[in-house]
Amino acid sequence: MAYEPFDLSGKVAVVTGGNGGIGLGIAEAVARAGAAVCVWGTRDEKNASALDTLRGHGGRVEALLCDVSDREAVEYAMGRTVRMFGRIDACFANAGVMGGSEGLLEIDPSAWRRVLGVNLDGAFFTLQSAARHMVERAANGDPGGRLVGTASLAALSGAARNEHYAATKGALISMLRAMAVELARHGITANAILPGWVETEMTQAFFARDSFRDKVLPRVPLRRWGRPDDFGGIAVYLMSDASAYHTGDSFLIDGGYWIF
Repeated sequence: MAYEPFDLSGKVAVVTGGNGGIGLGIAEAVARAGAAVCVWGTRDEKNASALDTLRGHGGRVEALLCDVSDREAVEYAMGRTVRMFGRIDACFANAGVMGGSEGLLEIDPSAWRRVLGVNLDGAFFTLQSAARHMVERAANGDPGGRLVGTASLAALSGAARNEHYAATKGALISMLRAMAVELARHGITANAILPGWVETEMTQAFFARDSFRDKVLPRVPLRRWGRPDDFGGIAVYLMSDASAYHTGDSFLIDGGYWIF
């Protein structure tokens, strides 16, 4: 018999950027554990493809178009999600963009704002909106909720040529810790996931370079790149009743890269 606290039946998850990469890995895992899932993305065709994948795991799944850097769009999508599913038990703020290949001296204000707009503002808008629903539910006698943000190894290491990206991920960790303290009285937890080097559409430019692969892979003790499904287990744990007393933490999942 499966460990009962990991059963997510009756729970509802929102996963931003859930139509591909790590977000889809998270969405698949919680769906397989019994949760209903609503993925948010900015591209119709990717949303449709994600739905086809998720429907194979059973349970209710939906997809919405949403640019998380637009606060009004986030509020609309969150409200629509609540109306469709009746509640939200976990919100995975996973949507993000890379900074590009410009060096520090070439990063202009528009590039800086674009990355912060999605990775930091978007995460804040998403988590704030989900928290508002969870706090309201707690006031009506139904406490609890899970807030999870996808940060990055770049929050800890020196991410050269990606100062804007690194800044958003470090800030996200600090923001989630603050939320963990403030929202604990409502039974709401807040935690961060920090991926290392993971093969996704967003990281294609890095993995396409022989020099990158030759230098970085030998520094990964597990001797392989991360995959989106490597983040399913932590997602199920953080959404489940098993993590009810675990908050304000950061989970580094990098194949041992940081310690080697």
